[in-house]
Amino acid sequence: MTAYRQMKQKTLHDIQGTEPASLVRSPIHLLHRAGQCAADIFAAEMADLDLTPRQFAVLLTVAQREGLSQTDLVELTGIDRSTLADIVRRMLKKGLLQRRRTREDARAYAVRLTDEGLRVLSAARPKVEAVDARIVATLSSEQRTTLVEDLRTIVASLQARAGDPGRRE
Repeated sequence: MTAYRQMKQKTLHDIQGTEPASLVRSPIHLLHRAGQCAADIFAAEMADLDLTPRQFAVLLTVAQREGLSQTDLVELTGIDRSTLADIVRRMLKKGLLQRRRTREDARAYAVRLTDEGLRVLSAARPKVEAVDARIVATLSSEQRTTLVEDLRTIVASLQARAGDPGRRE
């Protein structure tokens, strides 16, 4: 661990007890903080693959359902339309995805993995499992199950209220 990282951890540890009480009980704040920590762990683990969590979600989703349209990907991943279009564009440039016009709608694209996309996904899967395990390492097995169930419930409820999972409000 670098000296900077040690100093950062000590500083964060020192201020955690001084956060305003309303923040330590705020779901939005805590989810954001957890997301930041998880993103840092993911980035460190995936540095050699140059892959983001959203790119991994796209690779995994496309691998499981080849030929999806970008609209399908928005619905299945929860990534908003403009962000997904940018992600797909970058992944096309990296050679991870191919896209072709669909037969059903000449305006829509069907997306599929390239051989390189499959290779990257195969290399990423065990790393993502390690990241997931590290994120919840301090929780008991029961707590892990409850956490995932609770997060799924929150996401489903909020998406149902918003109507369109790919729409930002």
